[in-house]
Amino acid sequence: MAPELSKVIPSRFGDLEYAEAGAGTPFLMVHGTGGGFDQGLFFANRFSDAGYRVIAPSRFGYLRTAFPEDPSSENQADAFVDLLDALHIDRIAVAGGSAGALSALAFAIRHPTRCAALLPLVPASYVPRQTPVQSVPPDQMQMAMAALRSDFLFWLAIATVPDLLTEALLATKPALVKAADSTEQARARHILDSILPVSRRADGLLNDARLAGNPAPMAIETITAPTLAVSYEDDGFGTAAAARYIGERVPGARAHIYPDGGHIGIGHDAESFALVDGFLKEIGYA
Repeated sequence: MAPELSKVIPSRFGDLEYAEAGAGTPFLMVHGTGGGFDQGLFFANRFSDAGYRVIAPSRFGYLRTAFPEDPSSENQADAFVDLLDALHIDRIAVAGGSAGALSALAFAIRHPTRCAALLPLVPASYVPRQTPVQSVPPDQMQMAMAALRSDFLFWLAIATVPDLLTEALLATKPALVKAADSTEQARARHILDSILPVSRRADGLLNDARLAGNPAPMAIETITAPTLAVSYEDDGFGTAAAARYIGERVPGARAHIYPDGGHIGIGHDAESFALVDGFLKEIGYA
């Protein structure tokens, strides 16, 4: 984490932290579980390098962003409007990764005139199913969650049982990471390492567990923005089904499902960037 890279503005829900990278077409990158503005910048670095102005907020309960009394996805979407107003941006393409897709979807539903395109990436959003997805056994997940308020315990877990955290928190099979090239292995490790300091993200993490663990239905059939949902068939959080559901329910939406990659898209980083970039160019946004 590099707080000197970020700024804080007042929003109707308290302080809202964000950072920017690049220049050009605005692109709002909404981070996933365990993130913050730093994760948003990291996941969108190909976009900032390619001529996009990446704006990466920290969601409720992450780093220097407030944790309001009602930290709902809908309120988070409204806070994004406050950020866009402060930056004098009328319309923007919004990408939401994992649990961040919930507030991205809410933004497209609640503020259609501000949403130029919607990109739910491995969306931890509603899909009809009998039981919630559980990527790892409950006892292992409980061990992972127990470390969330202790930076030392979390660091120790990364150092001693990285495979457990890769599967529990990144919903990606460790064998898939080990079989990838060195660049992708380093990317996976960076995602895990950058959850530290976890104590500054614990409120957001636990709120994400509540909102995304068994997500509520949303009125996605009312979304009017051009939409592309992306996921991976072997994502341990089951987001391939959610991406397909978005593709079926949002008018005119597309869903692109890669056969493998886990929750963090191992082996498909450059490919998925090209897919999204091509989509934004096709609809005339980029």
